[in-house]
Amino acid sequence: MATLTLVGSLQAQTLKQIATIDLPGPKGERFDYLTMDDEDHYLLSAHLGPGILYVIDVRTNTLVKAIPGVPGITGLEYVPNLRKVYTSDWGEDKIGIVDLRSMNVVKRLPTAAKPNGSTYAAPFHKVYVSDTLGKAVAIVDVNKDEIVKTVEFKSETGMPQYDSVARKVYVNLRNTNEIAEIDPATDTVLGSYPVDGCRYNHGMAIDSEHRRAFLLCNGTKTLTVFALDTHKAIAHLPLPAGADVVKFDAGLRRIYAACSSGFIAVFQAQDADDYRKLEDFAVQKMVHSLAVDTATHRVYAPEQQENGQPVARMIVYEAIEPPQRH
Repeated sequence: MATLTLVGSLQAQTLKQIATIDLPGPKGERFDYLTMDDEDHYLLSAHLGPGILYVIDVRTNTLVKAIPGVPGITGLEYVPNLRKVYTSDWGEDKIGIVDLRSMNVVKRLPTAAKPNGSTYAAPFHKVYVSDTLGKAVAIVDVNKDEIVKTVEFKSETGMPQYDSVARKVYVNLRNTNEIAEIDPATDTVLGSYPVDGCRYNHGMAIDSEHRRAFLLCNGTKTLTVFALDTHKAIAHLPLPAGADVVKFDAGLRRIYAACSSGFIAVFQAQDADDYRKLEDFAVQKMVHSLAVDTATHRVYAPEQQENGQPVARMIVYEAIEPPQRH
């Protein structure tokens, strides 16, 4: 075990490393987004450098398949029932469609520059893919596997997220420090709202129940809590440098932000308007993405280096829950 990880584990209040999964891709190359397939108990992980999609069984912590042919894979979105993964393949500016039954890429959809983060609006059967450098969001009909519309903006687009309560899609506009609202019923933009106190908002997670968005603001190094109902920023909490991906565990009411400077920042949502930082949990540098299994509360983060030496592996963390008060 790495010294850095061991120290973090001994002092940690929130996470404890419990497993390491070695991955077959080239060591030292960049990883990107991860997501869960709760139906099959799979973790899906994008290895951007070599263009590989890893399928990992979280019940056994074993690799099921390394799927090639997704060059420069950044984002990925799992669609339940259809057993498909939609990958954002920056290397060819296309959206890849992976069939998890055959474990193959079955279709590629040309899109605007740098397809990136994505989200699935289940009632509308559509995946929304941020084309970051194309200043757009591509909308894929998952029944037809076609791009049915591209929504353009005056800013580079960051992470989109679907709010299952309001039934709206929100997307970060990172050059203008705004968040845009899309109605998936019509795929029209309902409005764009300034996020006060935030610059260069890229990462996003949503607490639909309480109508809150958690935005990673790289320009101000803050996690900004944005009220989706009133369109107001209600909290700013400090972040380490290099924050990229943020996830929300609704069961524990915890927010995790992966920061490439060597930390996972962990925050607690006390209630809809009260938030506090629990700790900056020490990890290896260049860890900038993570996923949360909301059933087990485990956190997964890929490592491309250990104390400066190249690796390719997935780290599994157990959430340390606070003692129950009686």
